Amino acid sequence: MRYLILGAGALGGYFGGMLIKGGADVTFLVRPKRAAQLEQHGLIVKLQDGSELRTKVKTVEQPKLNGTYDVILLCCKAYDLDGAMGAMAQAMAEHSVIVPVLNGVRHIDVLTERFGQARVLGGLTTINTALMPDGPSSRASYGSISTS
Repeated sequence: MRYLILGAGALGGYFGGMLIKGGADVTFLVRPKRAAQLEQHGLIVKLQDGSELRTKVKTVEQPKLNGTYDVILLCCKAYDLDGAMGAMAQAMAEHSVIVPVLNGVRHIDVLTERFGQARVLGGLTTINTALMPDGPSSRASYGSISTS
């Protein structure tokens, strides 16, 4: 199964890191500045128990996006939703699903209208994460995700 994480901030970094830790094939769709940070430092997730997950990650920028993904984990800010949908459309195959983890609830209707109800899973997360000021790391005190 191939995962595309749209957004490598606090939430995308945490969940992408945990998927990678579990052996998943993960690619992050990022902007140039974030791609450079991840290339230089890798992804660093600092966990509540004091441990760290440090790993190199695959990244792609929107103009270079090719191929399709089974799951798209949407971790952008709500105000970036319109642009994100254009990027996601390029990455979707017949079987692809979207798991949105955004603030608010409007995005479910917008995504469903564009991609269809069968492709949009409701995402809910209970997590306390922060993207650290230096950019390459996120700190998580607790994280989980569920879909419906």
